[in-house]
This record gives sequence, structure tokens and C-alpha cells, in this order.
Amino acid sequence: MNSAVDSGVWIRRYRPAAEAGVRLLCLPHAGGAASYYVPVAGALAPAVDVLAVQYPGRQDRRTETPLASLRELAARITEAVTDDGDDRPLALFGHSMGALVGYEVALRLEEAGRGPVHLFVSGRRAPSAVRPSEDMHKRSDALLIEGVRRLSGTDDQVFEDEELVRMVLPAIRADYRAVETYEPRPGDRLRCPVTVLTGDRDTMTTVEEARAWEHHTDGPNELHVFPGGHFYLNDRPQAVLDVVRRSLRL
Repeated sequence: MNSAVDSGVWIRRYRPAAEAGVRLLCLPHAGGAASYYVPVAGALAPAVDVLAVQYPGRQDRRTETPLASLRELAARITEAVTDDGDDRPLALFGHSMGALVGYEVALRLEEAGRGPVHLFVSGRRAPSAVRPSEDMHKRSDALLIEGVRRLSGTDDQVFEDEELVRMVLPAIRADYRAVETYEPRPGDRLRCPVTVLTGDRDTMTTVEEARAWEHHTDGPNELHVFPGGHFYLNDRPQAVLDVVRRSLRL
């Protein structure tokens, strides 16, 4: 694999900050895209070099087959971020599905001796907090769309356009399959600090399920609960970014 090409395919920099002392790798939610983190890049530059991951099967990668394995996705991302020749400290931020991807990337980085300085997990219960009844990826197109709409993370206008629906559904279904079939390896624990962020009315994650992330790291951990549902961070971006800044000591 050509690592330089791979890094360019996987990683987006919307506000390059070559002089920043730390990088922040941002990982999207199920059905999401790198562009979700454009405002984060704008808000944190130039103090932080924000990198946003573009999963296959969406936006400029829409002709590629989406990956339905969370571990395979994490392995590809780890390769892309470690082969770019940048050895500045790296932190990870993932929302929903991105939180699990970030956890798996962090494990791989630590195994390689290049562990992240911090992991931020948002809107996702801990890997050990399993809900056995999840089956979104098996539902009909109509029911899958309805489930996504209820989370209020995607502009409803997307689902009013049949052509757009045909374009985004394969990626959404693959993402949900990746999340719902994911099983953590027993005994896996991080060494880096973990900050957990969640909404107090998130139907996908209770506060106790979010708190369970403390069992997945030997490093410091803290929990921040915000008013709101699964996409609480859309309504409180400054509060979330303040947590990031404090945690990275900016």
C-alpha cells in the first residue's frame, strides 16, 4: 500500500496548523463524514492541527465500498495516521460510532508504542456496556432511515431526496453493521487519559453506560454530562470545545 496516497485519502485538514503542538484526530458518527468537523478545525486552529477522518463510501469517497468491520476501519485509519511522517503528539475525538473507532485506533497506537496523549469519547456507551437487541443494520431501508432521523444528526432534507438516499444508505447500513457486530477483546485496556462526554437524554447511551468507560483505561478518566440527546454537541459546541481545550491544556 502506498502510505502517502493512503494518508491523503483518509485524512482531511480543513485548517492546516503546521506550527501547532498537538494534533486532534476526529472520527465521525455512523453515516457521518469528515466535513462534520469543519467547525472544530476552525475553532481550534492554530493551537491544534485538526485532522478529520473520511470513511469510504461518502462524499468524495462515495464510489468506494464502505467498510462494515470496525476493526478493519480502525486498522486502516491507524496506518494512515502513523505513516504520514508527523510525530507531533496526537489526541483522538470520536462521536458515537467514532468513539468506538477512536478506542480501537488508540489501542493500536499504544501497541505500536505511539500512544495518543488523550482519547475523547462522545455519545457512546463503553464497549463493555452491551445492548443485545441492536439490529438497525438488519432493518428495511424505511426503518433504518426512520431510526437515523430520530437521532437528529442528519439534515431531514437528505432523506427527502431519493437520489441522495440511494447514495448514503449503503454507508449508513455498513456503519451500523460495524458498530452492532463489534465485540471488544477481553482484557484490552488503554493507558492514556479518557474523557467521556454524553447528553443526559441520549437514548443510545445512559449516563451509567457512559461512566463504564472508566473500566477501559488505566489512565485518568472523567465524565461530562451535557443537556441534550444523542447529538447534544451540535447545540453546545463551545462547551464541548472548552473541555477539549482544558484537557489538552491549551
